[in-house]
Amino acid sequence: IKFLFLENDFRNSGVAQADWAAKKMVWIPSEREGFEPASIKEEKGEQVLVERSNGQKVTVSKDDIQKMNPPKFSKVEDMAALTFLNEASVLQNLRERYFSSLIYTYSGLFCVVVNPYKMLPIYSEKIIEMYKGKKRHEVPPHIYSITDNAYRNMLQDREDQSILCTGESGAGKTENTKKVIQYLAVVASSHKGKKDVNPGELEKQLLQANPILEAFGNAKTIKNDNSSRFGKFIKLNFDVTGFLVGANIDTYLLEKSRCIRQANTERAFHIFYYMVSGAKDKIRGESLEKMATFWDLKETCIIAHLFTVFFTCECKR
Repeated sequence: IKFLFLENDFRNSGVAQADWAAKKMVWIPSEREGFEPASIKEEKGEQVLVERSNGQKVTVSKDDIQKMNPPKFSKVEDMAALTFLNEASVLQNLRERYFSSLIYTYSGLFCVVVNPYKMLPIYSEKIIEMYKGKKRHEVPPHIYSITDNAYRNMLQDREDQSILCTGESGAGKTENTKKVIQYLAVVASSHKGKKDVNPGELEKQLLQANPILEAFGNAKTIKNDNSSRFGKFIKLNFDVTGFLVGANIDTYLLEKSRCIRQANTERAFHIFYYMVSGAKDKIRGESLEKMATFWDLKETCIIAHLFTVFFTCECKR
């Protein structure tokens, strides 16, 4: 629970509010931190004399100053509620929540996720039950809440819904996509009167398809040990009651050039290393000896073609 809910601290007290108002706190540029807090001492036209947290006084331009939000907005769950919505306040709010292991934060209609680079216990069946059928403001920010709202809107409005996971390499797009599928697999798998299907079979296929796709389409890069080297569009099909009945996975822009070359600090697709690690010692030794002559043009074209053929995944109940 501590990884989801916000705990009250001193910054939300009346004393902190009074201290903030008395010091006239603002944000000023910092070479090391990006922005740092300071208090206004004197205003001289377009220049402002401010005092840093270490007691040093500097003069900065009014254009470089960004207003600081009151302490009551510390670690706010939805940054659209900030009184002063500026770059410094947004970054500070995300930073404070991140250091409190609160990796999900809303920004209006969007959900901002900061990769913790560690496993957090916030994806269990108990957590899924906590988000079932709940409105967004009733529970803490989470990818489950985004998914549940999309699912309920689909049932209510009878219109297709989309969830877009975007970000730079290593941001957590692939992992959060898995959590979306995991949540829908649980919520949309219970259906009364469906005796002609194997309960949970499609949901199991959906979750098990990811490791196979990742083996053929993911590779280690400088920023990410499991970086997706392809795009993925997952289409989940539901019946009129909201029961999960089928799925399609379309892939695009596969980085085929990685089949034959990669940077010194990077690797090819995982599948090549899986095959070598699973081979017997004799076969592995022979394979390593032939690696220098393996990548001729003909074989390269064949492998690239096999990758293209493999990357069409469709599963139906």
